[in-house]
Amino acid sequence: MAYTHLADYPADIRERAARVRLACFDVDGTLTDGRLWIDEQGRELKAFNILDGMGLRLLEKNGVRVVLMTARKSAVTEARGRELGIEEVHTAVKDKRSLLLSLCDKYNVQLEQVAMMGDDLVDLAALQVAGLAVAPANAHGWVKERVHWRTRAAGGEGAARELCDLILGSQGKAEAILAEFLR
Repeated sequence: MAYTHLADYPADIRERAARVRLACFDVDGTLTDGRLWIDEQGRELKAFNILDGMGLRLLEKNGVRVVLMTARKSAVTEARGRELGIEEVHTAVKDKRSLLLSLCDKYNVQLEQVAMMGDDLVDLAALQVAGLAVAPANAHGWVKERVHWRTRAAGGEGAARELCDLILGSQGKAEAILAEFLR
């Protein structure tokens, strides 16, 4: 069953999403399918889903600050963040939980107002403190069993957009967004 209406989501998940003011996304395996393409010169390529990008932009436009964080040093991730106009892009992050906590301080956001989406063990500590912890459908099993909610879509295949839409819908912003695009 795909989530098509806000009422399809569990009530406690909608309540958590309604509070979100800071949305943090792991990159590899969450905004991408987790595969890395590395050429003979060592340059990496990644594929990002355009639906996810629109969701991230909609969050920012509607008052939810977006953060990209990855354990890898990644010029590709930095370029994607610039393309989307995301100010908070962090690469080579060794401790995502500490970064999340420092961002909460920086933006005066409580942990219950944070959504975190991640797919693997390096994301667990940050997921454990977030008010809404989310894993894509294809996340590692140990992660999936320790989050509040799992998307139907896999990482790199619209999982981030599912979370974005859930947040926007739970905050009562979906109809205004739709109306803007129906003009």
